[in-house]
Amino acid sequence: MTKRKGCLFVISGPSGVGKGTLRERLFQCIPDLKYSVSVTSRKPRESEVEGKDYYFVDEEKFKKYIKENKFAEWALVYGEYKGTLLKTIQESTDRGKDLVLEIDVQGAMQIKKKFPDGVFIFIAPPSWEKLEYRLRNRKTEGEKELQKRLNEAHDEMKYVQHYNYLIINHHLEKALKELAAIIISERCKISQDELGKNNPVGDI
Repeated sequence: MTKRKGCLFVISGPSGVGKGTLRERLFQCIPDLKYSVSVTSRKPRESEVEGKDYYFVDEEKFKKYIKENKFAEWALVYGEYKGTLLKTIQESTDRGKDLVLEIDVQGAMQIKKKFPDGVFIFIAPPSWEKLEYRLRNRKTEGEKELQKRLNEAHDEMKYVQHYNYLIINHHLEKALKELAAIIISERCKISQDELGKNNPVGDI
């Protein structure tokens, strides 16, 4: 039986839409998934942990990584650099581990060019009013930054058509069930490559 190659799941959506909460709950439902920790040049927030939420580096080191082609994707988001290390994706999928990336739209489009077989999932808010409420309620940005994020969200929504799945995060539990269903369904798919090499279930 041929060893299964790991799936790449890319989750995107506007800031404040609940991507992080959904991703954390998803790992409680399906614990054998692997999370891709991004690299960022911004300072950590009070609740964030190095190596768990992000790898925090200064801008000089981030730019050094860019020159060395270490990133599968990177982008300047809200004035700070964020990126996904290429080796993280390659090592996980080659070992048969299903990898989840939670990244912005810019990064997701770069990933799609390099890994077109990935599964791209867009998380959208039920309304702009709900999104603004969530952003204000977390109290991590001032008014100017908040308006910038809302404007960015309008632009990000235009990329929905480039994703495989759309989830409206109106009720967390319902959105979580839909996200878990996508993961399970994609894991059960049989690729033409697998069929061409061997019977995936052995001799019947």
